[in-house]
Amino acid sequence: MANIQYYDVILKPLVTEKSMSSMADKKYTFLVHTEANKSMIKDAVEKMFPGTKVKSVNTMNCAGKDKRRGMIVGKTAKTKKAIVQLTEDSKEIEIFAGL
Repeated sequence: MANIQYYDVILKPLVTEKSMSSMADKKYTFLVHTEANKSMIKDAVEKMFPGTKVKSVNTMNCAGKDKRRGMIVGKTAKTKKAIVQLTEDSKEIEIFAGL
């Protein structure tokens, strides 16, 4: 396993209709490093966003899709998503405030 720092764990927030509607329950969705585990994701969220406390983390591994360009066949990169549930007394994450 590579030496992953907390600022390398979270790649970007994932903004979809489903993720935006779950923000009312203090659930935030992120694309994360494929080798990150749940405890690394929890530490990264709490360090990157001061005042937040993570209640739970759910992760999903997404396989790469098959792509074709003429006769050349390939695959897109695999990704990993994390849904982070914050505690009730936790502060909101500011990235999603203007969306």
